[in-house]
Amino acid sequence: MTLMSRTLGALLPAALALPVLSPAPALAAPAAPAAVREGHTAEEIGRFLARFYGDHGPSAHDRRHHVSQVLKDRQKENAAGDVLLCAQNTPQHIGIGPVTVAQSAGVGWATVTTHWGADRTDTFTAYVRLDTRPLRVDDVICAG
Repeated sequence: MTLMSRTLGALLPAALALPVLSPAPALAAPAAPAAVREGHTAEEIGRFLARFYGDHGPSAHDRRHHVSQVLKDRQKENAAGDVLLCAQNTPQHIGIGPVTVAQSAGVGWATVTTHWGADRTDTFTAYVRLDTRPLRVDDVICAG
């Protein structure tokens, strides 16, 4: 027992003479998460509207799954015309203009041009909320 206490006694001053080591560095903070998207881009909305409207108007599936409840209710009240096309019949062709996105308002929109016979055209604006999944037409404002 004396041998052990003498060995420990000899080591103790040597240990106290060692420089004080700083504690182990903290683990690096986890990397910041990737930037959270605030909503759909203009390109995504443009592709959606082009697919949604196609050449002659939205399909029955799109009308059920990609239209806001407000527009569905408006359509029920207006049986004489199509609120999604601002028309009473089917256009020969539909074109989608450039999309504008207002992140602060949470909405994107584009002018939709419907082409009819004899070079006649009509326009309306289709609005899409940026935070909806899946995308849906939230409102339509007819030009005339």
